[in-house]
Amino acid sequence: MKPIRLAIKTPSKKYSILIGRNLISKSSNIIKKNSINFNKCLLVIDKNVPNKMIQKVKKSLKNKIIFIYFFNASEKNKNQTNTNKILKILLDKNFSRNDCLIAIGGGITGDVSGFAASTFKRGLRFINIPTTLLSQVDSSIGGKTGVNTNHGKNLIGTFYQPDLVIADIDFLKSISKREIICGYGEILKHSLIASKNYYDFLNKNFDKIINLKSPFIEKTIYESCKIKKLVVEKDDKEKNIRKVLNFGHTFAHSYEATLGYSKKMNHGEAVILGIGTALKFSLYNNFLSKIDYDYIFKNFNKSNLPINIKKYFSLKDITKILSFMSKDKKNSSGKVNLILLKKIGSPVIDKSYTKNYLKSFLKRILID
Repeated sequence: MKPIRLAIKTPSKKYSILIGRNLISKSSNIIKKNSINFNKCLLVIDKNVPNKMIQKVKKSLKNKIIFIYFFNASEKNKNQTNTNKILKILLDKNFSRNDCLIAIGGGITGDVSGFAASTFKRGLRFINIPTTLLSQVDSSIGGKTGVNTNHGKNLIGTFYQPDLVIADIDFLKSISKREIICGYGEILKHSLIASKNYYDFLNKNFDKIINLKSPFIEKTIYESCKIKKLVVEKDDKEKNIRKVLNFGHTFAHSYEATLGYSKKMNHGEAVILGIGTALKFSLYNNFLSKIDYDYIFKNFNKSNLPINIKKYFSLKDITKILSFMSKDKKNSSGKVNLILLKKIGSPVIDKSYTKNYLKSFLKRILID
């Protein structure tokens, strides 16, 4: 199957997303064809990336001066301290703005690398090579970078579009089924906010997608990237319509933070649980019909997705969850902003609720 190309056009930058197999062996040619010229590059590589894949990248870039920084990617390491380590290498090796930083890893690696690239001399060339399903369908697209703090997730960051995204499906062979499900959470979100046809495709082909069968996995990545592309091109700085991409995420980020970013729940699992919570909130507030709600949850249950909040939290966790929700960067006027759902393909944006109202809701779903 030939590589699929998507062209992204934002006010700040135009760039391509390439989706296919065995792309990294051709990365030098791909970079050249996209008119990205540099002599020196820093590869920021997630320690979990298989060595044979790293060697393919290095071989392809053999005509470049290469430096490597291996990054222990985790939510706890997604911080300013590790960003500074990357910046120090760039400074010590006398990188110029015409050189390049290349991220090879999942969303955390891409976010930290992109943040470093955006702040180094006010903007260094940046190529993202996402290696997980989650990063291939979501975080590598759209230019969001950032790090976590003790106050919450992604509260410090920038909007900085990459110069190129290379989504090589061969990387997915090396990650666990749990990580594939993690990426499926974002795929599911895209279908719910944008397309019933896509949602029905996912339900029909769930097993083939999860098992990375062609052409189902390629089509899935492409369709998700296309949905995000259309949103980002309309609103690259999240002033309006891009907010729909946060469906389920206000709950999800607070769940992750409440658990201290532990291995008990990864980001994608938090997103799936957050989507489930947002759907219940949409039903309880008469946005979503019971028929649509039951249809969605029937498919959730069939796919055995992590949607049982009681597995992770109890009533004693509510105060902590609400504390993190109240610090979410999308809030205003002292209320918590949520993205809700009217029906599949019809999100509702800019709905705000008090902490007391949300407290009553969380109590209800934890007791039911």
